[in-house]
Amino acid sequence: MSSAQAQTKETPKILKLIGFLGALDPLMEAYNESLTHDRKFYAQDIDGSIAWARANKNVGILTEKEFREIEQGFALVKDEWDADTFQIKPGVDEDIHTANERRLGEVIGQAIAGKLHTGRSRNDQIATDLRLWVRNKLHDIQSHLGSLLQAIVSRADAEIEFIMPGYTHLQRAQPVRWSHWLLSYGFFFAADFKRLKNVIDDLNISPLGTGALSGNVFGVDREAIGRELGFDGLCWNSMNAVSDRDFLLETMSWGSRFMGHVSRIAMDLCIYSSQESGFVKLSDAYSTGSSLMPQKKNPDALELLRGKSGQMHGLLSGFTTTLNSLPSCYNKDMQEGTSSIIATISLLSDSIQILTGVLTTLTVHPANMRRALEPSMLATELADYLVKKGVPFRETHHISGKVVALAEAQGKGMDALGVPELRGVDARFGDDVTACFDQEAAVEKRTAKGGTARGSVREQIEVLTQLLQTGKMPAWNVNVVN
Repeated sequence: MSSAQAQTKETPKILKLIGFLGALDPLMEAYNESLTHDRKFYAQDIDGSIAWARANKNVGILTEKEFREIEQGFALVKDEWDADTFQIKPGVDEDIHTANERRLGEVIGQAIAGKLHTGRSRNDQIATDLRLWVRNKLHDIQSHLGSLLQAIVSRADAEIEFIMPGYTHLQRAQPVRWSHWLLSYGFFFAADFKRLKNVIDDLNISPLGTGALSGNVFGVDREAIGRELGFDGLCWNSMNAVSDRDFLLETMSWGSRFMGHVSRIAMDLCIYSSQESGFVKLSDAYSTGSSLMPQKKNPDALELLRGKSGQMHGLLSGFTTTLNSLPSCYNKDMQEGTSSIIATISLLSDSIQILTGVLTTLTVHPANMRRALEPSMLATELADYLVKKGVPFRETHHISGKVVALAEAQGKGMDALGVPELRGVDARFGDDVTACFDQEAAVEKRTAKGGTARGSVREQIEVLTQLLQTGKMPAWNVNVVN
């Protein structure tokens, strides 16, 4: 059916769902409308309406011809949305449901379009639209997150030889591989990747056919409707189906935890990109200059990622509060979830892609990392050296601390202390103790699974590679090809 043909249909009476005689206050009308936000669900609303029309056809509410008219009419309506030519009628189109049905009536005539909503409520309609839209968007986010993990894995593999200070409490602690640091966040995001699948699985159940709250009287096949829309199961209680927005909270909760991880890696990279560290340099694509000081290169992408995490926590907190203490079934308060989930999806999608861009384009300065390695970071090596001679660790820890104090008192690094000076602290230090002051050797000693030795890091790379390839991580053992 062409657009020109559609315009020849008799224009129906304006579809208004408020059945009272009194006029609605104009401010209330604007306050009440949701089309500003839920217009994003136009495709899902049309898909759900076609599935609903098919179900009504199967129980005799619609004829085969009427169903085909509805299906073809909605194809034209969807084309208009896709082309951004759909004409919204302010004051008439309260939400995406009324807008689509109003336009369908203009296209095929109200005599047929008016049958579409038989047995259906906007309560189960919006619940369906939300689940379909969020599911689709989370699949996109899942793909973006996979790209982020791949960027981390690729970089960790290519730059495995770079050694840098590892920090605790923002203090230089022990030497680690740059790849090991990257992978530490890789495993945070890997956990997010697995949890996201659970979020998608949990939300993918169909509420359509539950009506306003009590169910459907025409015997529609809810299972067939759900399968047509790609759901994995049903919402089993009609009152629960129209009032459940836990899947929005779970999405926001996932996003809040994920953005917490994003804020942490962003903070680390802010520090590592500072002139004081100089470990990395951000690409110009993700940095800006100062309006006053031309020498400055600001890590705006990282700072915004850090700041957006607060916004994500706020979205979760806000909608959690909205749902708190609501009475059963649908309440208009739930409409606030629409803008919240749209903001959530946009924030998450953009943030993942920005972080991926930062990580794939930054420049690493391994020489600066090496220069930041201090002899005092090998104090644990001295303790471990004595442990291998049978000295209890608590005692070796104390002895190692005395060596650190001696070096500080003399204003030099521990590696500059001679063997006689070390034996002056403890006679059990042998001539071979100087081997402890080798940063590379210290890194390579951490061979247990999860450590920073080269072989252990390669194993971690393989674990994340398997996650990306199969969706699962090995629990215990993994075969690594060096």
